[in-house]
Amino acid sequence: MTAIIKKSKADGCAAAPSSKSMAHRLLICAALAKGESVIKNVTYSEDILATLDCLSKMGAEIKKEGDTVTVRGIENICDIPESDFFCRESGSTLRFILPLLLLNENRQRFTGAGLLMKRPMSVYEEICKERGLSYSQTLDAIEIKGTLQGGDFTVPGNISSQFVSGLLFTLPFLKAESRIKLIPPVESRSYINMTVDAMRSFGVFVRWEDENTLTASSGQAYKSCSLSVEGDYSGAAFLDAFNVLGGSVTVTGLRENSLQGDSVYKKHYPLLEGGKPKIDVSDCPDLAPILMTIASAKNGAVFTGTKRLRLKESDRGTVMKEELSKFGAEIKTEENKITVEPSTLHKPTEILSGHNDHRVVMSLAVLASRYGAEIDGAEAVSKSFPGFFDVLKRLGVEVTIK
Repeated sequence: MTAIIKKSKADGCAAAPSSKSMAHRLLICAALAKGESVIKNVTYSEDILATLDCLSKMGAEIKKEGDTVTVRGIENICDIPESDFFCRESGSTLRFILPLLLLNENRQRFTGAGLLMKRPMSVYEEICKERGLSYSQTLDAIEIKGTLQGGDFTVPGNISSQFVSGLLFTLPFLKAESRIKLIPPVESRSYINMTVDAMRSFGVFVRWEDENTLTASSGQAYKSCSLSVEGDYSGAAFLDAFNVLGGSVTVTGLRENSLQGDSVYKKHYPLLEGGKPKIDVSDCPDLAPILMTIASAKNGAVFTGTKRLRLKESDRGTVMKEELSKFGAEIKTEENKITVEPSTLHKPTEILSGHNDHRVVMSLAVLASRYGAEIDGAEAVSKSFPGFFDVLKRLGVEVTIK
């Protein structure tokens, strides 16, 4: 799918999509709870559909009506028959659900699309190895077998917090009190706190013993409830970016004092307008593409903590350099730093590539509204914000999809 965007001004009011990060967490907790839970304001992105598919295969009863999902919990999480779980391209789905399938002794198999099976899974591989459980990974699938026991789990704090969240969902089912010890530095702490908050909503409590240690008591039970998913700051960041580039967009549906780490974009955007700031993106890697985009259109910036960008749907630092250079941007990428120099931009003379990365496509679309451009692979937005181009059209951005 190609998106042809003409030079145009975004103007109007738009609701943020519901938080993909929180929707994953609430739906999983609902599936782990006895009885029936109702989760409202769900956006059916590809990643959320992947999680719903896997929860259904685990035995949860899923009913979708509009943006409301009714979930009847899994009868016995410790007795799930041998199955194949297709996670599409969702790293969250894979990393959140895998340890839950270690609560029973049956062999389970995970597959995915795109680059999912190439994304790092070393944390779970090491845990299985240390505890004598079976773990094998190829370019096509991951297979696990064995029953996880309670105790202390040591996890590097500078890789994806999704491993920590997956373990947190699982720990209450173990027979012994368990701890997760994070090796500092701890990145993406806000996402861990989102998991703790979601579990608390379902009656399961996790506490921080200290800044690097999480404890969950055994024998706790998830309790069904009804909740609404809050608006997504990650998605809102693209809509709000139009305001930095001359648009006039009011973004609604966001919760004040949200735990979402990407709410920090509200602080970063003014810095990008005012000079050439130094910004650490280690706690908000999903914002890096749009921050790089704005920096290239404004006064430049130096971004640190960028090494994890290589482990996303694409090598985001490299591909954003490649695509923004088509607008005339000057960008230097290093091991853990990206420098965007002030430069004069122009309409690209060649078609842009979305690199099968939703956040790359949305970032390029924002800049394209200022200069005009064609983006190939625009369908990638369905991973997190399937209605993105419809929203742009309602805001007055001239978009043609072919």
